[in-house]
Amino acid sequence: MIPERISESWQRIAAIARHNTRIRLRDPGQAISYIVMPMVLMVVLKPLYVKAVQGGSTQVVTGLLVMFSVFAIAVAGNSILVERNWQTWDRLRASRATATEMLIGKIIPIYVIMTFQQALLFVYGCFVIGLPVPKDLGYVALAILVWAFALLAVGAALATVARSSGELGVISDVGALVLSSMGGALVPLSLMPGWLRAGAHASPGYWALKMDQAAVANDARGVLVPAAVLGGLGLLAGVYAVRRLTRGWGRTRML
Repeated sequence: MIPERISESWQRIAAIARHNTRIRLRDPGQAISYIVMPMVLMVVLKPLYVKAVQGGSTQVVTGLLVMFSVFAIAVAGNSILVERNWQTWDRLRASRATATEMLIGKIIPIYVIMTFQQALLFVYGCFVIGLPVPKDLGYVALAILVWAFALLAVGAALATVARSSGELGVISDVGALVLSSMGGALVPLSLMPGWLRAGAHASPGYWALKMDQAAVANDARGVLVPAAVLGGLGLLAGVYAVRRLTRGWGRTRML
């Protein structure tokens, strides 16, 4: 009985995931922009970072990777919010799929996009920008997977709060700029004022940057501690999103 229920659950998740994959393939512009823009900025800013700080190539690659992956929160949020705007979310809720199944089905295609974005920027950084090739790609893979999970969960939570795509865009864009900057993505923490360095630990961008740089340096502890912090953040945001959807806060009438 239990295996049958699990099988039916995955069938519902797969159906939702296939539908959202088609939506993403028809409108790939936003995802492409978050890949092309950091590539261009890496080339432009590399000379400045190399002259300003030690390990400038690592800083410019990991910093811009973190910043533009945070911008991709909007992609995750819009995948849910668009259903509400189309007034099709209520139909999904009326189906046999649970809130958790709907959320998983919605975010699987976005998760693939986010992990591909980060992996591509890492490869680009190694072969074009001069990022040191990591000795253990397992740490890099872990960093990518954990950061993408945390961002997806936060994006899903925001989608249950925002009332429009414009509101979600403001929250995600301003939040991405503030949190990634506070975390040292644009300017290394060593060059920032003391009060900003003290508050940096409250930013998810700080832990993501620390984790990515540790992955490049093959530092196991430097990867695992931030991964635990970001994994916990992702779980909290995911539980919040499911709770909101279960209690009906994703309904069209709440827009």
